[in-house]
Amino acid sequence: MFVAPVPAIFSGLTERVTDIIERLGYTGIAGLIALENVFPPIPSEIILPLAGFMAGRGDFWLPAVVLAATIGSVIGALILYAVGALVGDARLRWLVNRYGRLLGVREHDLDRANSWFDRYGAVAVFFGRLMPVIRSIVSIPAGIRRMPLGRFLLYTAIGSTIWNGVLIGLGWILGDNWDAVGDYVSYFQYVVILAIVGAVGVFFWRRRVSKMVAGRR
Repeated sequence: MFVAPVPAIFSGLTERVTDIIERLGYTGIAGLIALENVFPPIPSEIILPLAGFMAGRGDFWLPAVVLAATIGSVIGALILYAVGALVGDARLRWLVNRYGRLLGVREHDLDRANSWFDRYGAVAVFFGRLMPVIRSIVSIPAGIRRMPLGRFLLYTAIGSTIWNGVLIGLGWILGDNWDAVGDYVSYFQYVVILAIVGAVGVFFWRRRVSKMVAGRR
């Protein structure tokens, strides 16, 4: 079995992923993607392009690979949705009331966040599935707010199909160079992380300014 070379840091993981996919086929793809959603250290930028490469070589049928990956994404998202539902709004409020001051977060901020998610939750779930890091995390607030399960599954499936299809398709197109997909995804991931850090920084900066202004009155 030939697999295109990959960076040494991922070589061991790639061998394990390859072995699982070879042994379990579509079930292995679905299982790996489900785990990737729950445990992000298992990178989809290895699993999906590799599966696409193997499909391009004739080992699998490309549409079935996308379907298997999407089933895995939905399963993983449901697990995190359940985690959010178990935490629930009441426990989250308890945490905010007890520890929120350390982070400058108050129950009022939680109310605003809940109101926003109740209004734009479907959009957040759909676009969140297209973004590294957020694509897993977004399932938790959906569970906390008990977003209607049918709607959650619909937008999760659509967004996941697009994300999975793109990465699998790139692996199929690039062939032996499928591992290059991971570089581009990593760059995108860094941009997303910087945007999140920036947004958090702006939030706390605005909170500090508002407190200073209130203190002068």
